[in-house]
Amino acid sequence: QVQLVESGGGLVQAGGSLRLSCAASERTYSTNAIGWFRQAPGKEREFVAAIRWSGGSTYYADSVKGRFTISRDNAKNTMYLQMNSLKPEDTAAYFCAATVAVRRLDSVPLYNYWGQGTQVTVSS
Repeated sequence: QVQLVESGGGLVQAGGSLRLSCAASERTYSTNAIGWFRQAPGKEREFVAAIRWSGGSTYYADSVKGRFTISRDNAKNTMYLQMNSLKPEDTAAYFCAATVAVRRLDSVPLYNYWGQGTQVTVSS
């Protein structure tokens, strides 16, 4: 059972930056990729970014391209999300998740393991 723990959320002004971390309880060799999702109040959970453990290919939602960067440290079983130029519409609970899927890495139902989430609030 893979356990994921997020950290790094908080309150930031628009235009600011935050770095989220996601620590996995074990080498996720049983999974293919790890990703970030977010959910704002009253809205569905949506894809933010994903990265493959092997090879490091990355994928982003259009809304965060050029502002967010996903990375991973395989030795530490840790994934990061660097968020720059934050906007009020980025306010949400951010979740990391891991999947055994090899395609459709933007699909919420395909993720097998989820963290508890960390809140990001961007003030205008």
